[in-house]
Amino acid sequence: MEKNQAPNPKTTRSKWQLFEVIGILLVFGSLFLLIFAPHSLSELFNTIIKEVKPIVVDIFLTSEVGIAIIVSVIVGRLLERLGFTDGLIRIFVPIMKWFRINPSVIIPSVYNILGDINAAGKISGPILVKAKATKAEQKIAIAAMIQSPQSFATFVLGLIALTAFNITALPLVILSIFVPIIVVPFILSRTIYRDTKTVDLEELPRFTPNTRFLQTIFSSAREGAELLFLIIIPAVAAVFFFIGALKFIGVWSVIESSLSSILTYLSIEPSTGIVSILAAPTLAVAQLTDLASNIDPRLVVGSFVLANSGLPLSVIFGQVPVTWAESSGLNEREVLGAAIIGMVLRFITACVLGYFLTPFLV
Repeated sequence: MEKNQAPNPKTTRSKWQLFEVIGILLVFGSLFLLIFAPHSLSELFNTIIKEVKPIVVDIFLTSEVGIAIIVSVIVGRLLERLGFTDGLIRIFVPIMKWFRINPSVIIPSVYNILGDINAAGKISGPILVKAKATKAEQKIAIAAMIQSPQSFATFVLGLIALTAFNITALPLVILSIFVPIIVVPFILSRTIYRDTKTVDLEELPRFTPNTRFLQTIFSSAREGAELLFLIIIPAVAAVFFFIGALKFIGVWSVIESSLSSILTYLSIEPSTGIVSILAAPTLAVAQLTDLASNIDPRLVVGSFVLANSGLPLSVIFGQVPVTWAESSGLNEREVLGAAIIGMVLRFITACVLGYFLTPFLV
């Protein structure tokens, strides 16, 4: 006796899906270009290559930036091995206990100032998980990290620019870099990310690893190289791929001019502000020194504040989500949302300090 076989369920393959429609349009669009504009695809490819190459090759491979990333990971791991993290925790436990926030949220910001934003995520993500920080607290840590300069060179060159324009640096440095490390976690814990909790020092583990010093140095050097070649460069290439595509279409000039107008309105010098957003804040503050001395000082202040942040956009939309998704308890979408919130807060800080603090600094 043959067993009754259940009828095969009807497939839904005959129904059109959105990506099938897009695929058909791409097929016919490609055929149209090959027939009527055969050189357009190669021109698109060349435009994208010209946009990606200067950033990936000239900045990250053949300049000091790539080496700085590897070195920053080594420095960060050595600081961690020497008890730097445990020292920070002891300092910030009383403050964060008053705010009812896990004190480990401060760690990424400090590692960011001393080293590099990518190294900060690689080192701080596991620390936050080990400290049992909630997802909300991990997002607070990312948003706060965006407030601090991702390179010590950016900070130093920014001070040189402020001196060139006779702007008093100390109040600006305190209000734009150190105060946000405390204020931003407090604001976010009371508004957007409320799932925070008080943590006593006795509840936290020790974060200083027991690895040997030579092993720490060589393993961190390898970790820095992997970070540069497997995460940072692909993320940068992806962002500038889209910029190159927008240039080919012809809409990038409109976006760039609109961005320049917005930055001026926000009291940020437009040319260096765009460099901070798209390329490298370190390059932006270096260019700031070369500007004419008759520029409005508030634009200089705004540019300094913006440059000393988690920019450029390739970091916000590429490197930070990838790095933190691998090393923390968050996925890429959650990390990106927190990074964008941090960037919005940074623009607000630049605008407020540019308008209201400048008269007291000049």
